[in-house]
Amino acid sequence: MTRDVWVFLFLSLLSFLISRHSIIIAVAVAVPTSITSSPYSSQRPSPASECDALLQFSQSFTISRDASAYYCDDRLLANTSYPKTASWKNGTNCCSWDGVTCHMSKDYVIGLDLSCSWLQGALHSNNTLFSLQNLQRLNLAGSEFSGSVPPTLGNLDRLSSLYLSGINLSGTVDFDMFARLKNLEELYLARNLNVMLPNDGNCSFPRLKDLSLYGVNLTEFPYFLSSSRELESLDLSGNKISGPIPEWFGRVWSNTLTNLDLYSNNFTGEIPSSICQLSSLRGLFLFDNRLNGTIPRCLGNLSNLSGLSLYSNNFTGEIPSSICQLSSLSGLSFSDNRLNGTIPRCLGNLSNLFDLDLSYNQLQGPLPRSLANCTILWYLSVRYNEIYDTFPHWLLNATQALKSLYLESNMFHGVINEIPLPPQLEYLSLSSNQFSGQLPIVFFRNSNVEFVDLANNNFDGPLPIPPPTVWFYSVANNKFSRDIPHQLCNATQLDIVNLSNNSLTGSIPHCFINLRASVLDLRANKLVGHIPDIFFSGNDLRTIRLSQNRLEGTLPRSLVNCKNLEVLDLSENELEGRFPYWLDTLPNLQVLDLRSNKLHGLINSSGKNNHPFPKLHIFDLSDNSFYGHLPAKYIANFIAMKDKARSASQYMWVNHTQATYQDSITVVMKGFAIELVRILSVFTTIDLSRNFFEGDIPELIGDLKLLKGLNISHNNLTGRIPFSVGNLTNLEWLDLSSNKLNGEIPRGLADLTMLSWLNLSDNHLEGLIPQGRQFDTFNHPFDWNPRLCGYPLPKACGIVEQQLPPSTSPKDGEEKAQFEHWIEWWVVAMGYGCGISFGISSGYIMLEARRPKWLVRKVERWLVRMVERKRRKKTTRSKKNAARRNHARRSTGG
Repeated sequence: MTRDVWVFLFLSLLSFLISRHSIIIAVAVAVPTSITSSPYSSQRPSPASECDALLQFSQSFTISRDASAYYCDDRLLANTSYPKTASWKNGTNCCSWDGVTCHMSKDYVIGLDLSCSWLQGALHSNNTLFSLQNLQRLNLAGSEFSGSVPPTLGNLDRLSSLYLSGINLSGTVDFDMFARLKNLEELYLARNLNVMLPNDGNCSFPRLKDLSLYGVNLTEFPYFLSSSRELESLDLSGNKISGPIPEWFGRVWSNTLTNLDLYSNNFTGEIPSSICQLSSLRGLFLFDNRLNGTIPRCLGNLSNLSGLSLYSNNFTGEIPSSICQLSSLSGLSFSDNRLNGTIPRCLGNLSNLFDLDLSYNQLQGPLPRSLANCTILWYLSVRYNEIYDTFPHWLLNATQALKSLYLESNMFHGVINEIPLPPQLEYLSLSSNQFSGQLPIVFFRNSNVEFVDLANNNFDGPLPIPPPTVWFYSVANNKFSRDIPHQLCNATQLDIVNLSNNSLTGSIPHCFINLRASVLDLRANKLVGHIPDIFFSGNDLRTIRLSQNRLEGTLPRSLVNCKNLEVLDLSENELEGRFPYWLDTLPNLQVLDLRSNKLHGLINSSGKNNHPFPKLHIFDLSDNSFYGHLPAKYIANFIAMKDKARSASQYMWVNHTQATYQDSITVVMKGFAIELVRILSVFTTIDLSRNFFEGDIPELIGDLKLLKGLNISHNNLTGRIPFSVGNLTNLEWLDLSSNKLNGEIPRGLADLTMLSWLNLSDNHLEGLIPQGRQFDTFNHPFDWNPRLCGYPLPKACGIVEQQLPPSTSPKDGEEKAQFEHWIEWWVVAMGYGCGISFGISSGYIMLEARRPKWLVRKVERWLVRMVERKRRKKTTRSKKNAARRNHARRSTGG
């Protein structure tokens, strides 16, 4: 009995163990072996289906390198763009494909990195990409997708990292689509998008650590972030957020936030003191806003801060000395504010400082000598302040790292001593100061400087010779003299050469043919000789300014090789020859100024171009000796003076990656010579004055609807003022004076509302002056036109002047006759005396100067004939007198 009980209990236990073991085996069979068990096994698709989805995704786009050029190739990024999907092949395991990451069991895709992969095309909502339900990381940055952000993106609710920067999608993005992504730790959206923030408080991201919403047109601060207490980096830059910076920053992220980018917005007010509680902060970038007040002293408590940029705001007051407590600080920029006082000496304590920018303020005093302690200082800019000091030799001697030194627009003064520039210095700007004297010969010895700007000082002596490494060289507005040294031609990397407004002599070196410059500015010197034939085919010249010199001869034909030329200014020289018609083939020429030379002849086109001067908008041939009819063919083809689509905000300049050259020109505007230091591309003017043009003004002048100034005064033009001038609705000044124009003034001229200056004087115009608001404001524009009448002239129209009736008194008539007779002889005597005096003086000057030769020769012949005639008369008279005396003697003797 007892034995049977024990057997029963044993068999029951054995049955239980066997049944439990079967369950464990069944479970073990059901669950695949994996190093890390998956929490998503309930939604696991087959590997083959995911690979097919990825292939269909890649085939929905084209491959184009341009798609990633802006975001990837044109940026200083570590990654290099290449087509990752080009290596994907059907029939292979997609977990091995470039950019694809699978779970460690290799059963499903958890990561897809196709950044900078040249993808181009439309990203639709039904794209197979959105079927990858287990995707945790998605990076499509640097692609060129069209359309808007697909709302199905919000279905990938297991995403922890999403990068959509630089993908070119547009349209409005409702931020609620990301509300389901509660696992998000990193979110990057950028450019072209219009992000609409949620109105309620249901949107929260408790795990969010890194958020970048750069340039997505935000207009308000995303206050839902107050629930993201683990946030480490926040970038809201490049938006339109206005109002003050929130105070709760310091309370929520005091121990987590390491980087804060709020630059390029419309934030106002002062920097909140709560920011000083962000003890982990390493980067604070608030530049390009409208913040004001003083710079908080408590910023000195951010002991981990390495980058501080507050430029382009409205901060006032002094630079707080507490900044000197930031021992980790490597970059500091307070430029473009209204800071005053002196530069704190304690900045020299920042031994890790390599970038210091205090430019565009009102700082005074000298540069603190303590900056010599910043031995790794790489960039220093104090330009546009009121610093009064001498050249900082001590700084160049102390640091071996300084590459950029910008001191322009201050009050630095004195002579630069005999010290060469250090070899590591690449950028040197000393312009617009009060430096004087000669630069030392050794100044550029062993130098590798690339950028040299010495303009607007009082340097004198010979021109300093830059090293061959230089690409920007400006010494404009100094007192340099002597010839241009030929060694300058060794700098074959020169791109911008500006030697203007000095006293340089000699001729333009022929070795300039070796330069590949885009700007050659030699204006306002004392250069002589011919313009050398140095403009080879394929040159890069965009601006040539040789005006205000003493250059002579004809223009070199090689100028026709300057296909990129935009500005050609040869005015105020002694150039001769005919109009260089072959220039009308230059496709990019916008400014042609040949004013005040000795050019002559007809203005004819080359005939090789149906659209001569297609981009010209400043055409100045004034003060020469051109004759014939006005150049109607050119006027008819000035396309740039007709096109309404041209932008009014575009200035002409030559732009380089590190510097610019601002184009300028001198024009006669409203009767005065004015230098335009900047040229708008829509500034259109024609000046053909002070020549010998004749004939009618062409009617097609009215087609130049963008014309702002027209001056064809002091010529021999005849005929009527064309009615088409009434079409010049943008015209601001018009000068037709000193011609032989006749007929009435067109009514349309009085209706030009933009016209602010007019001169029609000294012509043969007639009739009633049309009335208009503008005409009432002009100062004597109608003088010396005897047949004009009406306001503002005192002569009224339709009134014939009556003569006075004759006097009835005989006595009065007799007295009047005697008086008039006396007046007639007095005028004759006075004119005769003046004529004799003028004739004797002119004759004396002419004979002494022996000019003109033909008249001198003619006068000399006449004098010789007169002397011979008098001699013959005298001889004849002597002979007659002798004969008479002989006859008398004979008679007496007989």
